[in-house]
Amino acid sequence: MGILEKFSLEGKTALVTGASRGLGQAMAVALAEAGASVICSSSSKEGCNTTISMIERSGRNAHQLSADLSNRESIQEFVSNVTKLTSSVDILVNNAGTIARHPAIEYPIKEWDMVLQVNLSSVLQLCQFFGEKMIERGHGKIINTASLLSYSGGVTVPAYTVSKHGIAGLTKALANEWARFGVQVNAIAPGYFRTDNTQALQDNPERNRQILERIPANEWGNPEDLAGAVVFLASDASNYVNGHLLTVDGGWMAR
Repeated sequence: MGILEKFSLEGKTALVTGASRGLGQAMAVALAEAGASVICSSSSKEGCNTTISMIERSGRNAHQLSADLSNRESIQEFVSNVTKLTSSVDILVNNAGTIARHPAIEYPIKEWDMVLQVNLSSVLQLCQFFGEKMIERGHGKIINTASLLSYSGGVTVPAYTVSKHGIAGLTKALANEWARFGVQVNAIAPGYFRTDNTQALQDNPERNRQILERIPANEWGNPEDLAGAVVFLASDASNYVNGHLLTVDGGWMAR
C-alpha cells in the first residue's frame, strides 16, 4: 500500500458527535472527503442539516441522529439508533462538548455535573460500546477531542478543565488496554479556534490580544485546520500512533 493510500477512508464508517457546526462539522466533512460514510450527531433533531448537505455535495453518504449526551439513559437509545444505521462503526470521533463559566468558589454543582457528563462520562460510555465491537473485529479508531485545557487550568472554567484533563487520561488508559487488539485511541487538542465556545474570548479585546500575542502563527485557528489531523488519526497512516494527544494550536504550546 502506497503512502497516500494509507490516508484513504474508503469503505469506512465514522460516527462524529457534536457535528452540527464548528470543529465537529469540519471533522465530519474531512472524514467524508477522505472516503468515509459519516453518521453525524448533535443535541437537536435536525441540528446537522448543514453538515449533511456539505457532505452530500462531496458525493458521500451521510446520516444524522440526535443525542442527548447529558442523559445517561438517552445515550443507550442513541447507541441503539446508530446500530440500526450500520453494523460497524470503524471510526468514533467523540467531539461533543459544553462549557459553563463561573468563578470556582460559586460554581453551580448542577452545571459541574452536566459538563462532566457531556464532556467525559458520555465519552466513556460511547467508547465502551463501540470499542467492544472494534476489539471483536480486531481494528478501529477512536479520536477524542481534548483541549489546551488538558494541559493547563484556565480561569472560571473548572468543570471544563477537569473534563479535558480527564479526556487526556481516558485516551491514554484506553490505548493501554486496547492497542493489542488493533484499536488506536488518540485525541486532538485544538488550540484557540473560532467557534461558539470561544466567542466570549474573541469578543473580549484584552483576551483576544493576549491570545494572539502568544500564538506564533498570530491568528486564531479555523475549524478546517483540523481536517488533516482527524484524517491522519482515522486512517491506516496512524496505525502505530496510540495514546497520543495531537495538539493543533498554531504553536501556542511552543511559547
